[in-house]
Amino acid sequence: MKKIIYLDHAATTPLDPEVLDVMQPFFRENFANASSIHQKGVLARRKLEEAREQVAEIFNCLPKEIIFTSGPTENDDLFLRGVSEVIGKGKILTSRIEHHSVLDTIKYLGNKKGFLATKLFQVGFLPVDKYGKLKLDILEEELNRKTIIFSLMYANNEIGTIQDIRKISELIKKKSPSTYFYVDAVQAAGVLSLDVKKLGVDGMSIGGHKFYGPKGSGVLFLKKGIDIQPQVIGGGQERGLRGSTENVPGIIGLAFALKKAYKNAEKENKRLIELRDYLIKKIQDEISDTRLNGHPEDRLPNNVNISFDRVEGEAVLLSLDKEGICVSTGSACSSESLEPSHVIGACSLDEEGEEDTMAHGSVRFTLGKSTNKEDLDFTVQILKKVIEKLRSISPV
Repeated sequence: MKKIIYLDHAATTPLDPEVLDVMQPFFRENFANASSIHQKGVLARRKLEEAREQVAEIFNCLPKEIIFTSGPTENDDLFLRGVSEVIGKGKILTSRIEHHSVLDTIKYLGNKKGFLATKLFQVGFLPVDKYGKLKLDILEEELNRKTIIFSLMYANNEIGTIQDIRKISELIKKKSPSTYFYVDAVQAAGVLSLDVKKLGVDGMSIGGHKFYGPKGSGVLFLKKGIDIQPQVIGGGQERGLRGSTENVPGIIGLAFALKKAYKNAEKENKRLIELRDYLIKKIQDEISDTRLNGHPEDRLPNNVNISFDRVEGEAVLLSLDKEGICVSTGSACSSESLEPSHVIGACSLDEEGEEDTMAHGSVRFTLGKSTNKEDLDFTVQILKKVIEKLRSISPV
């Protein structure tokens, strides 16, 4: 069988065998509903609350500020819609390079109308620089007493650029102290600090499947004192904020995976940075007309996003896939679209606002625990042939 080289860890990670071992008993032996009051139910509840305490320790928050959900998309919906519906009207801001689960939810809120058929929420999508860094001067101009939420991704899922969350929080609290700061930390989990006190955030989202935990598991940090309208009603679970029988195995697996990720973070980050920089240099040395997307330094340890001139990213992806190499052209949630990445597009607008044609040729390589230098050497060897072939038949 052809060896598979998996370089799409930003989309999802494989379940860690140790995480599966921790989860297994709660599928069969200790399978009870955590809301049941018999002894098996009490055991499930105790283990669930232990997991909540473990996550709260990493977030440096109160256990009751942790809400377990099905994943990041639900988190975004719960915070953005839940807070907005309680407040009723106002201004909601985000950046142009957010995940679609944030962008689409804010667009939805921007279309909501009240009793007199007037729009309840004004929404704004703020620009970034060529590296994907938020333009703080624009944010400062846009913030005012009507701004109810500013939502921002901690580290971008496509280009890996890391935002200075603490600095942005300080700006928000100074200019518009009543504005809630919500952070999508999905790609940052297990890599960057999730200390909500140091970061200065009011809400924050992570998902288990990004750090070798189970799919269908997520955590929303909701700062004490923030009123929120539940989006899944019925059952009263999670303090009435998220109805539905708790996914006890998933919650336990997520908490264990998160704790393990931070235990090994320093060593693994160093290893991945060395591999990341090796891959970037090797591609740029051996393939002409390429461009690294995202910030050259303030980027995730495992993210390499390269644009190749005169090729389509989808053609590169499919050609690599035939050789057993799994990569991406952007967010997995929008991979069926043939449109160029909105993230690359937002970063590569020229002074006249025209889109850079290289946006169509972007490919994302995201490394993980299984990645080694030999696999990267083979990847570049195949990639070089793929790019040469595609360019030879390109009409451009």
